Amino acid sequence: MKTIAVPTSAAGQRLDQFLASQLPEVSRVRVQQLIAQGKIAVDGKSAKASLRLRGGEEVAVTGQVELPPLKAFAEDIPLDVLYEDADLAVINKPAGMAVHAGSGKDSAGNKGTLVNALLHRFGAAAMSRAGGELRPGIVHRLDKGTSGLIIVAKTDATHRALAQQFAGRRVKKTYLALVQGWMKQAQGTVNAPISRDRLRRARMTTRRGAGGKPGRAAVTHWKVVKKVEGAFGRFSLLEVTIETGRTHQIRVHLASLGHPVVGDTLYGASRNLGYGETVSLVRNFLHASAIQFVHPTTQRMLVFRRPLPDDLEKFFRKMGE
Repeated sequence: MKTIAVPTSAAGQRLDQFLASQLPEVSRVRVQQLIAQGKIAVDGKSAKASLRLRGGEEVAVTGQVELPPLKAFAEDIPLDVLYEDADLAVINKPAGMAVHAGSGKDSAGNKGTLVNALLHRFGAAAMSRAGGELRPGIVHRLDKGTSGLIIVAKTDATHRALAQQFAGRRVKKTYLALVQGWMKQAQGTVNAPISRDRLRRARMTTRRGAGGKPGRAAVTHWKVVKKVEGAFGRFSLLEVTIETGRTHQIRVHLASLGHPVVGDTLYGASRNLGYGETVSLVRNFLHASAIQFVHPTTQRMLVFRRPLPDDLEKFFRKMGE
């Protein structure tokens, strides 16, 4: 149980707003769920989320949110399968597809994911269960708005072996990213820990997280592939490799250099670069273009590559006109 004393400066605040500010690791939605489930007491009594505080109360968090378990199900969604054997598969994920449903989402949020497509293509019995019922086969992830290569495991042994390769930084992942502006150097490295933004929970940051704690280690290498300049401004196409796989890592690190990924308004990219009807981008310009790893069974080094998808290739050409 956690107890929080309400200062007089918080007088007039709603209970849910106050708790969200005091529990940076908990979203406001989770706070409201805690209140609805009777896990929050004010001076020993249950209260509503809309309760206006006076100052001087004692707020107690008496438990955690209880969420109904979700289970992934098969859904007929086309997949671009680059490689498949009895142990694993390599998929070229399209942008706009989440890898799996988030924990705590309702059934409506458990649709259209890569997991749903995998279960339809391969069958539940053919997928690893080491990641849990909601994430069969999933060893690593890509952001919903990022396209590109992802490995999925078919057996628990393969899942564990691949997880060890990722943990040991033996999997090489390469991305292509278009960023705003011209990079001052031809190549560079960002070595900056990443943590959850204390104020904007949907964001990650290279600044210190809740309580001033340092974030998780993250290393990103980049080099300029091409610089372009056109009617819409200056842009740099980068090849990016990462040693770690933190949430939003590439997007956060490039934004920290003052060069956000094009389309990534969450991290400061321009919302309007003068795009006309003939050129538009409805997602971030980030593509996982190559992946290299050792096959857990054969011990052969496998390398897979996919060029920019049509939407990004067309957009890139337009930026240079």
